Amino acid sequence: MPRDAATASSEIGGSTKKIGAVPADSAFAGVAGPLGIPTHIKNEGTVVCVGGGVGIACIYPIARGYKEAGNKLISIIGARSKDLLIYEKEMGAISDELIVTTDDGSHGQKGLVTDRLKEVIARGEKIGLVFSVGPTIMMKFVAATTRPHNIPTWSSLNPIMVDGTGMCGGCRVSVGGATKFACVDGPDFDAHQVDFDELMSRQRSYHTEEQCKLTGAQ
Repeated sequence: MPRDAATASSEIGGSTKKIGAVPADSAFAGVAGPLGIPTHIKNEGTVVCVGGGVGIACIYPIARGYKEAGNKLISIIGARSKDLLIYEKEMGAISDELIVTTDDGSHGQKGLVTDRLKEVIARGEKIGLVFSVGPTIMMKFVAATTRPHNIPTWSSLNPIMVDGTGMCGGCRVSVGGATKFACVDGPDFDAHQVDFDELMSRQRSYHTEEQCKLTGAQ
């Protein structure tokens, strides 16, 4: 079964490409970790779930959980272009309102998810919680958008993980000035407390090694 564009675009590292090349009818011997803490879901009134890129697949079960808890659910999803957009139908089926964006305007509204989030806030919607999953830079600006309005905002982080059990320290992030390990303390954190600049820097830690892996260079 050929991989679609959205799947192929998410295969960045050498190991991820090998995983992506496994045929659809095959299986892994086993998968372990990460551990982590389940998302705390309750009735917040109105919840806005913001998903970007492959993060849309991650936020889908979270959004569904908030809807099932009795919340009004506004979903904002975005991708660089139409062929990279996923889970639109699934998100639409569970949302009271679905807003779709693409960077190039090939589908939905042209622009960023934060543009649409600003519009939802500006129209006076009483928002109990914003939850975002996607590229780190997107989550950073979602937090920056909601902070002036004191809207509680959570993000599911995606730092580099090695063992997924809290032993290696590879996924450490700074939250409210304290060191946390996303694989066991997260992955969900108060986005207004996350040091996103540090997180983005750490995500580039193994860039040279990743390029060597992909090119076969020593």
